[in-house]
Amino acid sequence: MIEIERKFLVTSEGFKKQSFKHTRIIQGFLNTNPDRTVRVRLKGDSGYLTVKGKSTNDGLSRFEWENNISKLDAEALLQLCEKGVIDKIRYEINVGEHVFEVDVFSEENDGLIVAEVELNHEDEPFEMPMWLGKEVTGETRYYNSQLSQHPFKTW
Repeated sequence: MIEIERKFLVTSEGFKKQSFKHTRIIQGFLNTNPDRTVRVRLKGDSGYLTVKGKSTNDGLSRFEWENNISKLDAEALLQLCEKGVIDKIRYEINVGEHVFEVDVFSEENDGLIVAEVELNHEDEPFEMPMWLGKEVTGETRYYNSQLSQHPFKTW
């Protein structure tokens, strides 16, 4: 239940040619308190409810609990969320032994492209594809909960 991931900006759309899957994601937050965020997500035809704990100081890891919910429940819960819904397309790309998830944001976060790689331990090595840019792990303004409150277009 501990999620370990690193987050990077993306420098080009070269990842799209390497992608094996892409899915539209709409998500909102029932709670954006940094100590515990509660997210509702509609990913394709599936719904999810996720609780995330506070990140470690370096931003590499935090508690995460996620459970499937019905599409109808997700749609209903999205109506109760705080202001600022996230709309993005997620691309999944195999790179070496890992899968990178690249989120191309739209609406109020249009222009932002972020890649994440999930790791088994904090110092796990991984291949860095050519389209990977500056690391932003731990920079809270890139957290989806923060992007919902302070969109990229307002920076």
